[in-house]
Amino acid sequence: MAIEAPSILRPTLRMQRVFDAPRALLWAAWTKPEMLVRWLGPVDWPAISASCDLRVGGRWSATLQSASGKQLHQHGVYLEVVPEERLVFTFKWKGNHEDGPPVDTQVTVALSDSADGSTQLDFTHAELKSPHSLAGHRQGWTSSFARLDVWLSQAANAGSLTSPR
Repeated sequence: MAIEAPSILRPTLRMQRVFDAPRALLWAAWTKPEMLVRWLGPVDWPAISASCDLRVGGRWSATLQSASGKQLHQHGVYLEVVPEERLVFTFKWKGNHEDGPPVDTQVTVALSDSADGSTQLDFTHAELKSPHSLAGHRQGWTSSFARLDVWLSQAANAGSLTSPR
């Protein structure tokens, strides 16, 4: 009888954040390319393009760009779409990134109402490649969520959901 090697557990990033915006707006920010491109990516690698085919089996992609013009491409497939509640999708870099060849990972976005009219985001990015990748994604998502917070505030103050970055 052969003994199976134990599986290697890959790191998972879990984050919670409360946004001063209604759940419908947060959902749109995650699912409408014209909104996603306004906040996705760290401050030093903002998104310059995004596409979303919002349906189970539909594909999404985004391109991030540094000030020097270097680009990073990410893409995936939607696995679960529950409007204004839950979004699950695969996430993978195109080409080598961080610590070598990319791996398939999975992102879960869960939205719920807070008592004061704000929205709680429960975010999980699972199956990351390594502790190095976990640290990089923690920094990237933290910066992206800070950008999202600023964009939501600008959009609310301007009375527009498509305010510039």
